[in-house]
Amino acid sequence: MPRNPGMDDEAIIKMYKSGMPFKEMVPIIGISERAIRNIMYKHGVEMNRKQFSGQPRKHKVNEDFFKIWTNEMAWVLGIFVTDGHVNNTIHSIAFSQKDETILRLIANLMEADYVLAPTGPTKTTPTLLINSKEIKKDLANLGILANKSLTVPFPDVPEEFLPSFVRGVIDGDGWVQKTGYVMNVTSGSRIFAEGLLSVFQSWKLRSEITSVISQTGNSIYRIWVKGKYDLPKLAKIIYNDATDNYISYKKDYMTQRAQKNN
Repeated sequence: MPRNPGMDDEAIIKMYKSGMPFKEMVPIIGISERAIRNIMYKHGVEMNRKQFSGQPRKHKVNEDFFKIWTNEMAWVLGIFVTDGHVNNTIHSIAFSQKDETILRLIANLMEADYVLAPTGPTKTTPTLLINSKEIKKDLANLGILANKSLTVPFPDVPEEFLPSFVRGVIDGDGWVQKTGYVMNVTSGSRIFAEGLLSVFQSWKLRSEITSVISQTGNSIYRIWVKGKYDLPKLAKIIYNDATDNYISYKKDYMTQRAQKNN
């Protein structure tokens, strides 16, 4: 059984020493429990029998986080829809972001331990791990399941929390032109793309969807907002209730034309 990319002995030992049980390590590393034990023996790592199998390690987290709509919950959900991952084999979810500041903020809002997946030569993007059967169930109730990239729906977000949700979506997988004239969000799900377009249209923004075919043969959709007046208008909507939960440079790019338009 080949290892997953980036899973060298050092990364595996680091994961084991963090307290993660073998059962939870197997799908991340890509090798059997016996092979993991052999690595520990080879390097003389002291073994903890409680980690051999059994229940996945329980990290601290607010398991009710996705049960009650708030601006903070909507923002985290927006990021998760675009940059999150539901583990199909164990009860865990993960957020990946180049900016660790965002991951730390998510962990803080979710009252979760800050536990990162090991990185390696081919896997360098920081990934926040959260173990919770309850959170995984709540996300499923919102239509967010494992292997969601091509089928995720646009969640039924209460109108008052749509600005925070869209801000999270843009922070998760949005691109804003440095000069502040165009912005787009990329998605592999047509139904999600159409739902986001509907929101932009309800906000009277100049918006559209374009699509291309990826190398794997799947459609990739881009939902655009265009115009030197429309980006500042979008920013005014989505940052109205924001405190520090957003990626600052995207806000700066979107709002820069507002002063020049006056």
